[in-house]
Amino acid sequence: MRKIDLTSFQVATSETARDINRRIVLDMIRTRQPVSRADLARLSGLQRSTISVIAGQLIEEQWITEGAFGYLPRGRKPRFLHLNVERAGIIGINVRPTNTTIALADPNARFIAQESFPTAAEPQAFIKDLCERVSDFIKLHPQVFYEGIGVSLPGRVDRSTQRLVFAPNLGWRDFDLKKPLERATGLSVEIENAANACALAEIWFGQQADGMRDLIAVTVSEGIGTGIISNGQLVSGSTGVAGEFGHVSINEDGLPCKCGNHGCWEVYASNTATIRAYMQATSSSRANKLSAVQRSSDPTFEDILRLAEQGDVRAAEVLDRMAHYLGVGMSMLITGIAPSSIVLVGEVTRAWERVGPIVKKVIAERSPTAPVTRIVPAEDAAQPRLRGTIALVLQKHFGAPSTA
Repeated sequence: MRKIDLTSFQVATSETARDINRRIVLDMIRTRQPVSRADLARLSGLQRSTISVIAGQLIEEQWITEGAFGYLPRGRKPRFLHLNVERAGIIGINVRPTNTTIALADPNARFIAQESFPTAAEPQAFIKDLCERVSDFIKLHPQVFYEGIGVSLPGRVDRSTQRLVFAPNLGWRDFDLKKPLERATGLSVEIENAANACALAEIWFGQQADGMRDLIAVTVSEGIGTGIISNGQLVSGSTGVAGEFGHVSINEDGLPCKCGNHGCWEVYASNTATIRAYMQATSSSRANKLSAVQRSSDPTFEDILRLAEQGDVRAAEVLDRMAHYLGVGMSMLITGIAPSSIVLVGEVTRAWERVGPIVKKVIAERSPTAPVTRIVPAEDAAQPRLRGTIALVLQKHFGAPSTA
């Protein structure tokens, strides 16, 4: 039972009730389509007349559309309702230190088109480039009715201002992407930390979507992020920056981290850490292990995955090391929060047959509550970060309204 916060609350007006009913009906259509008005009335408990009014509004707003007629032995044939995937669209933007991806998806999070480009190192140059590219991207699809833009960032976002607070792997601080992007496109923009976006993607579209009330998404890329869902809600803390476990020190005398701390979890278990460990292990012989195309540059994490699969001993060793430290950090999460599931997101899941058993072994040794938590690798090909950006926009229309 939740205690009512008498310092910040919203009384239930008739408008509040209409908003809640609308969201319930819209989400029922999304999850049960095709569905008739009569079925919606039966499932929701709302009056048929209320359902008809809400359905009419949603059709007018182009969220839903009418499909085929159903069959009844007598009486009026029901008309099935669907999400309007032909017209309604959402722009998703996933920002990473090396490249940024823009995608167009329908309300079912099916991607229609996408493009990627290098992420500029300087934030002002980046936002200028991004605004131009998104504007051009929208013009390429004039038939779409755009519902908004979702953006995931490898850093923490202030909940009230929607400004990027700090992204260590980008080197950006106190930066506003929201307002320039809204001015350039005329669309509403929702911005969130990438791990939080991945957690939302799981409860909206993923393997955990049906009835899952608590989980942690752990994103492993250039750094490590954690997005926490508790009692069906994203845990954001007082300012929106909760969950920064990638920058919790697991060795206070350890290597320096870009955040300014020493021995952070991501210094040992991220893609960047694994690349560094491989370069140190191979040193002079590294060039002989890489293709001619790669010899002029540092190896990528994909190179290490490929080399380990081909039997490269050092690549296999650094992946094992990465798996060990992933287990160390996850055991901390399990002991402290005891989620039903931890969903691992990132390229490392491609090597799950090798990495998974090591992660689970370390967790079993270190966490007394480990048996209650499932460790689930997200399918990397499903692009969970991008799907998370679509969830950011959908939750504004389909989720419970804010009471703040």
